[in-house]
Amino acid sequence: MPIIKRFGWLLIWPAGLVLGFIAANKNDPYLIALRGPGNIALAVGSVVVVIVLVRRGRWRQGVTGRFLVLLWCLPLLAVLSAQASFEWRKHAVLQTDAAPARVLGQHFIVGYSSFPEVAALAEKGLIAGIYITKHNVTGTTADTLKAEIADLQDRRRAAGLPPLVVAADQEGGIVSHLAPPLTKLPSLSTLVDLALDNRSATAETYGRVHGRELAALGVNLNLAPVLDLRPETKRNRFDFNTLIGYRAISDDPAIVAGIAQSYVDGLAASGVGAAVKHFPGLGRVGADTHHFSANLDTSVEQLEASDWRPFRDVLAGSKAHLMIGHVTLTAVDPDRPASHSRLVVDGIIRKKWNYQGVVMTDDLVMGAIYQHNVCTAVVEALNAGVDLLLVAFDGAQFYRIFTCAAEAFAQGKLDAATLRNSETRLTGAVLVD
Repeated sequence: MPIIKRFGWLLIWPAGLVLGFIAANKNDPYLIALRGPGNIALAVGSVVVVIVLVRRGRWRQGVTGRFLVLLWCLPLLAVLSAQASFEWRKHAVLQTDAAPARVLGQHFIVGYSSFPEVAALAEKGLIAGIYITKHNVTGTTADTLKAEIADLQDRRRAAGLPPLVVAADQEGGIVSHLAPPLTKLPSLSTLVDLALDNRSATAETYGRVHGRELAALGVNLNLAPVLDLRPETKRNRFDFNTLIGYRAISDDPAIVAGIAQSYVDGLAASGVGAAVKHFPGLGRVGADTHHFSANLDTSVEQLEASDWRPFRDVLAGSKAHLMIGHVTLTAVDPDRPASHSRLVVDGIIRKKWNYQGVVMTDDLVMGAIYQHNVCTAVVEALNAGVDLLLVAFDGAQFYRIFTCAAEAFAQGKLDAATLRNSETRLTGAVLVD
């Protein structure tokens, strides 16, 4: 028993350090599960341990004992400090002057958990759109969500602002974030074995079903379809969340383009736009950009002949937006991911392809971006000519990300001509034909 007790007292030191570190980083996306009740439990636990230590006389046991007590004060202080920092940044963003708010706000689509919070952002023009996902439909009804979206659109109209982009991930298959309450359809990859005419007709039917149901909610942009070519190995042990082997339609560019085009046409029939993804392609990438940096080490010539054909074909045949992923296209710009590379966005997409539609990033709250210098990524993306920046998984990170853009704007670090061109694209953007 004395050995167990002594071992327990030894563990209390690293436990205090670990909880202090977690508390100090409580606003990190990886710790989103600890928010709310988790933070309260962390703070209360810290206080309880301090009380127990003091009652057991640790404070009177010299420098070591006092240091242990102070160590266990750290989680409480760190939680309070991190929360104060978050609230201060949030307050500063909400107080942004109207002119920069509207210049910068038109570039952000944000996920949310709190309706009053996102309503304030929408009314002030600090965002261009919202992202709807699983937690927005869990524990509620489709009618409630529809009423919330309608309310946000009414607030925008009253403020003299353009309608919100309302985006969702409803691809079918394993990415059916709004099913239920919406219908869960199979992945588009299941259509590959059908005869050509039946394949196209069924893909369009899937698009019509998704489009009709999304439009009924008030969603006007579906972040689909996936145009990445299917990798040789369906399951990659380094791919934890993207799971592109299950989501990609085919390894044949022509089949991908044909099915995707029909699906996009189906969405458009109900007034819902598409955002094709994830350029420059994830099929050849080993790492999962949700967590890690990833390189695409293939020549431009080879990509143009295969992986990029579906993107060019569908963009040419529709009003679809283009979503850029966070892989580094090493043959073009080895120093940064494609999502904020001017050489990729302006050099290839705008100039070489002459695509003048809307370009958006994949979620900025992904490890390939957020665990590095997210401020640099935001500034470089806007200066590269990216039109919409997505902050989806953890909408609370919007305040940090917007602050990065606002500080760069105030310091003259954002290219004015590029912002004007982007505003022109966004103002004239048409989601469907």
